[in-house]
Amino acid sequence: MKIMITGGAGFIGSHLALRLLQEGQQVVLLDSFHPYYSKARKHNQLERVLKRDDVLFYECDILDKEKLEAIMLKEKADAVVHLAGLPGVQLSLIDPASYLDINVKGTGNVLACAGEAGVKHIVFGSSSSVYGEQAGVPLQEHMANGKVLSPYAASKFGAESLCYAYQYMYGFQLNILRFFTVYGPWGRPDMAIGGFLRKLQNGEEITIYGTGTGRDYTYIDDIVQGIWLTLQSRDSDVYNLGSSSPVLMKELLQELQQHFPDMRITYEASRKGDVTSTWADISKAKEKLGYEPNVSFQEGLRRTVMWAKEYAHLL
Repeated sequence: MKIMITGGAGFIGSHLALRLLQEGQQVVLLDSFHPYYSKARKHNQLERVLKRDDVLFYECDILDKEKLEAIMLKEKADAVVHLAGLPGVQLSLIDPASYLDINVKGTGNVLACAGEAGVKHIVFGSSSSVYGEQAGVPLQEHMANGKVLSPYAASKFGAESLCYAYQYMYGFQLNILRFFTVYGPWGRPDMAIGGFLRKLQNGEEITIYGTGTGRDYTYIDDIVQGIWLTLQSRDSDVYNLGSSSPVLMKELLQELQQHFPDMRITYEASRKGDVTSTWADISKAKEKLGYEPNVSFQEGLRRTVMWAKEYAHLL
């Protein structure tokens, strides 16, 4: 099977590419090296994949529909895993227009070009942010009601709607995957764990926004396994991919202190756009995909800290 990954030089995309290559699949990667975070970091992630001689890479912005269409028509992939997009809640409050352009218009371009190229299966990487503020309860797929807290979340919810429109137009299999706080080696530096590790490695204090917060932290290998299982599925559907084991901020700090005993913390007020907590109900993914997260938070954090100490120059 030939699988195209948009955002292929990113955190999830590069890990997924390595897994697909291990499974004997043909892989085509697209990425624009958007400067949301370090291009050098993305180049390092990409180089890990390009060591293999059976993978293709195209530098392409998903807003460049003409170039995107030419690549899609040339490669004729069996499936497209659409991971490209502008992440991050806080920047979306400052520059919402960029999120509408890249995450909504760009997704529309990917869907249209894939449809015209005859792609049979689209997997769209969405986010737990589409659930808005529904703290303290396991979130089932039907609970996404559009009442989101940030332009980033709105762009993901809107892109999901576009997916259904283009599925109707072109008839491809569609799977929407809502990722819950993905972390691990090469994790995004703007995420909480990535930011904490960068500061802790430099002996700096870390800042906590709000109290009583928690996240359903999901290790990268479990997310990749969920995507791989989805690619083998035959039914269109939407699935949560998470650990289903929320971790309170105080528990994360306790785990970090075991690795960094001299950790210093400051506390500030909650930030706009951030939800209090997330908690994935993964029963549907378990039942229909056979998805089962395997890496505990303690083990996943240990692996991530080990990676951070080895690659401190890239944090």
